[in-house]
Amino acid sequence: MRSYDVGISDPLDHDAENGWEAVHPLGGTTLDGVRMAGFRNRTVAGLDMQVLPQPAVIVVIGLGDEPFTVERAAGRVPLRSLVATLSPGPARIRGEGAECVEMRLSPRAAHALLGVPLCELDGSIAGLDDLWGRRHVGRLHEQLTDVATWQERLVLVDEFLTRRVDPAPSMSPEVAAAWDGIVAHRGRIRVGDLAASCGWSRKRLWSRFSAQIGLTPKRAAMLVRFDHAARALCAGESAADVALACGYVDQPHLHRDVLAFAGCTPGDLAGRATTAGRPLESPEWPLGSPE
Repeated sequence: MRSYDVGISDPLDHDAENGWEAVHPLGGTTLDGVRMAGFRNRTVAGLDMQVLPQPAVIVVIGLGDEPFTVERAAGRVPLRSLVATLSPGPARIRGEGAECVEMRLSPRAAHALLGVPLCELDGSIAGLDDLWGRRHVGRLHEQLTDVATWQERLVLVDEFLTRRVDPAPSMSPEVAAAWDGIVAHRGRIRVGDLAASCGWSRKRLWSRFSAQIGLTPKRAAMLVRFDHAARALCAGESAADVALACGYVDQPHLHRDVLAFAGCTPGDLAGRATTAGRPLESPEWPLGSPE
């Protein structure tokens, strides 16, 4: 995979044991609901990452000459750049080495930037060319490989997103408020309470939320709660403490949710982070879990 020189002003975070370097925009990002980082891995082993569900849409633009390989039950697909929706099914991403720009989009930002409703993506991992067009993505890739520093690359991506954003409101204020309420309560909120806060019936919220977010309100709350639990498990907290802190009925309840979302036990999930961790996009979580 092609290599790049990192500019002297690039604030790199290093994980020497696992070969990861990460850089974040010095001035942040222009658009609300968008977080961004550049990642590079120098190890010979390259990338081998399980995709985990997150309460965000993840966009990855690969900077190397070789595409990533996305492995799912239906087979393998080579993708240079990709989009992982809020709750993708089981998948792995592999690549020789790894160098990319990764964006984390809130559902509201994703609505304005992707060009299609999230419900149409249906928990998929799609090629970015299919959403933004091969010509636009190809041009952006050329620009990113032509500049010398990570900060220049991140600025280029930020400018691209700013030009692309759809100024027309594509998510209703009530749905946006319901999502914000789920996030603020870390998934520990009843759908009926969300509906009441919006002035809608439970049925109307369920229908509008599902159409615009791509998940039911209940599934969204479960996903946000799982995300907080997974972070705590990966930080070394015990399953019993995590179950209590994150609002699970008991430890078996936590076990069932982790198994449903991550396809493994809480202990296995924590073990992945401690044995082959990738530096987190602080304070956000990365695309998946390396193994």
